[in-house]
Amino acid sequence: MGDNRNFIIAIFLSVVVFIGWQYFFINPQMEAEQAKQQAAAEESGNLAATEPGTSAPGDVRLPSVESPGRTLNAASDPRATLERTEALAQAPRLPIRSEELEGSISLKGARFDDLKLRKYHVTVDQSSPEVALFSPARTQAPYFSEFGFIAAPGSNVALPGSQTVWQVEEGATLTPDTPVTLRWDNGQGLIFHRTITLDEHFLFSINDRVENNSGAAVTLYPYGLVSRTGKPAGSSFFILHEGFIGEFPSVGEKAIKYDDAAEDGPVKVSDNDGWLGITDKYWAAALVPETGKSFTASFSEHPSDAIENYQADFRYDAQEVPAGGSIEIANRLFAGAKVSKVIDAYHDAGIYKFNLLIDWGWFWFLTQPMFSALHFVALLVGNFGIAILIVTVVIKLVFYPLANKSYVAMSKMKKLQPEMEKLRERYPDDKMKQQQEIMELYKKEKVNPLAGCLPVLIQIPVFFSLYKVLFVTIEMRHAPFFGWINDLSAPDPTSIFNLFGLIPWDPPSMLMIGIWPLIMGFTMFVQQRMNPLPADPIQAQIFTWMPVIFTFMLAGFPAGLVIYWAWNNTLSVIQQGVIMKRQGVPIEIFSNLGLNKLVGGNKPKS
Repeated sequence: MGDNRNFIIAIFLSVVVFIGWQYFFINPQMEAEQAKQQAAAEESGNLAATEPGTSAPGDVRLPSVESPGRTLNAASDPRATLERTEALAQAPRLPIRSEELEGSISLKGARFDDLKLRKYHVTVDQSSPEVALFSPARTQAPYFSEFGFIAAPGSNVALPGSQTVWQVEEGATLTPDTPVTLRWDNGQGLIFHRTITLDEHFLFSINDRVENNSGAAVTLYPYGLVSRTGKPAGSSFFILHEGFIGEFPSVGEKAIKYDDAAEDGPVKVSDNDGWLGITDKYWAAALVPETGKSFTASFSEHPSDAIENYQADFRYDAQEVPAGGSIEIANRLFAGAKVSKVIDAYHDAGIYKFNLLIDWGWFWFLTQPMFSALHFVALLVGNFGIAILIVTVVIKLVFYPLANKSYVAMSKMKKLQPEMEKLRERYPDDKMKQQQEIMELYKKEKVNPLAGCLPVLIQIPVFFSLYKVLFVTIEMRHAPFFGWINDLSAPDPTSIFNLFGLIPWDPPSMLMIGIWPLIMGFTMFVQQRMNPLPADPIQAQIFTWMPVIFTFMLAGFPAGLVIYWAWNNTLSVIQQGVIMKRQGVPIEIFSNLGLNKLVGGNKPKS
């Protein structure tokens, strides 16, 4: 009995911790993020500090070769912020336009600081503003990328900087079909040409050519950076990495969360291949230096009293431009949505381990196949919710032999219930003897008492992998099902406590118990009542309340996950019912509810 109670207490405490974490940490984060998204939607379409991908310092300066990664912020005073349209008007601009992107490049500094994702909106409402990935300096949350050059120590050569206005040498609008070329002459014999191309998705190629007509060799240190001010709402989810990220052959992955950046201090990596940047839940900005050229990557955070500056940058080793000659540098910039097939294509095209830009987690060997299966089926049926139902059936079929064996064992145990009750009556005060006799009965009848746990053990990794897929993949973002579920990655928006919208009242998060969580709880309740309750009264109470606990616990989870759980329970009830009928075991649903006399069935056999 003591072991039983310890086991039950352990289960109870685990559930309490799980629920507490959900309601006191996860749900408040999600509510804060939703509130900020709504506020952003009511403004001018600027996604400042709402969804991932919208922050950075104002004017960036890399002052020396010794410390190229340190950002000096000259224009991010919150009291001096401008509306997005006003900030964009502060410099001449070159438009960007494609099926995926729209925005502009600031000719002052040749900076990528205005970028919106045309296929993604702030909320599920398609009339809400497009997601703004990059925002210019002096806005509420600047976020941008730039490429440039640092002079050798002691050199007074003039180089293009954040205030330099480049001239358009060729092209009027950057599109996948029309590259553009910028030009700047330092007046001392150095001429800088920058050709920018854009593919059909989110990858910019920045090719710099420096001509030296000065009569003397010049040493330069080319660099690239991604810089932002502040961090996005909801950037501390334990299941997801947001912040600095990079992959390098020499050290592997570098992943530094926003909150850890200040404590860790600047992190540097030297290599000649890889990539680095800033990643958020659905969006990312990543620098891809030229493969084969040695560089030093740096991740740094520079807090002040009012703002937090985050910067990922790299600096190449010294590049000498000979007198009368030239050098060329080829960089790439990814700035966009973390669409799986797009990210995989860049990886396949040669960007080192770029597929790891999506946070598949430690159990990627489960998460990626789950996503691939759902994505494949969704392409066939046109709905991710239907895909979840179909994939669940497939998983059930794959594990049918194991589940079948488990349910057969459970049916055999059910047949032994009368014998077990006799043993308990025979040794009412000797629990040790009681357990010994029951185990002997199991051995005699060749029944494994742990076999009933198998369906649950099978469901745990499936549940986790589906949760991860729903949480981190952009394909699931705003993916509708049917009826009131217009976003499978968000909780069921209905609540029984306002009669599903009939009462004009918005319940707190812990009372948002929607229709699908209730369906899930009911299917769990039915599945439990297929079998008699445990003889131990404490265990019986735990099992009785478990569906209620899980209903509240899962109500704040993505609707797609709750739909999966309800559908899986339904299939399990059907499967278990068929097996019990074949084994000649009565199904106890009505008798456990005390309704067997009303329906006239499932009466105990004499």
